[in-house]
Amino acid sequence: MTLEDRDWCIANQNYLSAAIEVLRNQLECYVAPPERQAELQSQGFERKQSFETAQAALPSPSALDRLCQLFRLSDFDRDILLLCVAIEFHPDFASLFAAIQGNAQSNYPTLSLALSILPNPDWKSIAPAAPLRHWRLLEIGPGNALTLSPLKIDERILHYLLGTECLDPRLASMAESLTSDSDLVPSHQILAEQIATIWTKKASTLPVIQLSGAEAGSKKAIAATVCKICNLRSISIPVQAIPLATDELDTFIRLWERETILSNSILYLDCDEMDADPPRLRAISRLLQSIERCLFVASRERLRGGERPVVNFEVDLPHFDEQSQVWQQSIAKFAPEFTGSIDKLVSQFNLNPETIRAACSEAAGHFHPNTQKDLGNLLWDACRWQSRPRLDELAQQIPPAADWENLVLPDSQREILREVAAHVRQRITVYQTWGFGAKNSRGLGISALFSGSSGTGKTLAAEVLAQELRLDLYRIDLSSVVSKYIGETEKNLRRVFDAAEYGGAILLFDEADALFGKRSEVKDARDRYANIEVSYLLQRMESYPGLAILTTNLKSAIDPAFLRRIRFVTQFPFPDATQRAEIWRRIFPRNTPTQDLDYVKLGRLNVAGGNIRNIALNGAFLAADRSEPVQMKHLLRAAQTEYSKLEKSLTEAEVGGWIC
Repeated sequence: MTLEDRDWCIANQNYLSAAIEVLRNQLECYVAPPERQAELQSQGFERKQSFETAQAALPSPSALDRLCQLFRLSDFDRDILLLCVAIEFHPDFASLFAAIQGNAQSNYPTLSLALSILPNPDWKSIAPAAPLRHWRLLEIGPGNALTLSPLKIDERILHYLLGTECLDPRLASMAESLTSDSDLVPSHQILAEQIATIWTKKASTLPVIQLSGAEAGSKKAIAATVCKICNLRSISIPVQAIPLATDELDTFIRLWERETILSNSILYLDCDEMDADPPRLRAISRLLQSIERCLFVASRERLRGGERPVVNFEVDLPHFDEQSQVWQQSIAKFAPEFTGSIDKLVSQFNLNPETIRAACSEAAGHFHPNTQKDLGNLLWDACRWQSRPRLDELAQQIPPAADWENLVLPDSQREILREVAAHVRQRITVYQTWGFGAKNSRGLGISALFSGSSGTGKTLAAEVLAQELRLDLYRIDLSSVVSKYIGETEKNLRRVFDAAEYGGAILLFDEADALFGKRSEVKDARDRYANIEVSYLLQRMESYPGLAILTTNLKSAIDPAFLRRIRFVTQFPFPDATQRAEIWRRIFPRNTPTQDLDYVKLGRLNVAGGNIRNIALNGAFLAADRSEPVQMKHLLRAAQTEYSKLEKSLTEAEVGGWIC
């Protein structure tokens, strides 16, 4: 609080106390015997002088006068509020109220008392549509009659009259103040200035400003900057806080509209995580129509504003050069000598300024010029952490532990995988520096289909790519994403891609057959929407800046029309005996004790790499339980268990000569 604010606050409270004392004199004159009237009149003159002195000492209008102006209160309305304020700070007013009303139990202000005692009484002041009740400035308690019911000042209004800045307690738990601590990037600053210009024009009806798009952080920063330009405060509430019941919604809207008036603020309705169900949409529409002051609505898609005009602004992430500038400014604060490649970070991580600054702060906490820690790697890892998607319901993060040495594949398949990695690394060079992205904006996403029977290394290959590119890997089970409810599949897929887009995570879609099966004739609405779901996934894959991998056990089950839109298609063959022997050589970690293992004989087991891993792991447990190194006998027992699970029988050709 500044010195000027402190001076006003003291003067304001003195003014309020003086106004209450003037009111006290009116009440005392009403109940005092004739012999005291002269004394009270003299006191009244002194109290009016004190009130005028307190009024003159105010450096700016008092909170009480502001309130009367904001809500167009009459002098009678003002005095009713003072009655309610008086008993909050002066308990002796209770006996005065009881004396006036001739009942010791009626020791509180009432409308009947106000109409009888206060000057200029007006019955209209207590009508439901009048300011006192419309704006919930006071509360009417239970009673036998309206005029005899207790009156109590609303807590938010009481704090306001005292000069205390605070949100209504009923709203504070759901609200967040938006602040602008840093300058916007140029493209977002232009949007903020355009919005401020719209709202500063003297229009009969202020339009709702809708900020659409998936970039929630930048939308809030733009709104905060607009409020800074317009000298307003911005308060954000989530759409989930809006009640759906009519009575509750009306009260909610009235309180928020009152709050925007009291605090000179703009309401920012955050609909970014909204489920667009009809009751919720109706509640939003009613709120837009009811709050006549400036209003922000943030949503992924455009919402209808009903009869009230809506101006939509599409908010995207800062473009490449703007992100680079934010990176340079943020890094220079703690490592001005950094000469690493910022372009590498910007090409991989599509971040808003707030996240970029957070990543730099995290890297700065682990960096010291005298240490051997590479700042470029620290920044890269900080970006991965800051942009890491939260997809617990739809995705499973797979920590990539495998590298090229763990992957046993024919040379042709390995070469395709290396091409995939090259496309991810060099996409900014080709698309932006060399201009391919400007020439054709379609099909810039990098997609791959890995087909092959279970255990042939499809997931392992995805791990290798993630390890090579130092990116997060998320596995999405398409069978759990696809929903029988119309529109739910697209919503689930949108959540996956939107969350992953910031960090370019590698997305591994298991069981692509669940969605990409061969199309059949459209016979009903479900078939039509199934085709829409497929089209949506292909569209997002083609525009996704990272790598999206589909896996299938049976390539022939995939519609050829879909295959043409996937950049890489790789068949993972069933390993032959030589390849299986090589897998066995690489399957055991270095710390695993082994004894007399014959990898050529082990390679005769006619199983895929996934089954080999299971056998090796189970054999290791058997050996550890007997305090022995892993031997052929342990692997034989583990192989019998694995074959039993597969409902197969071990043949002599496979295990003959394993144990002498």
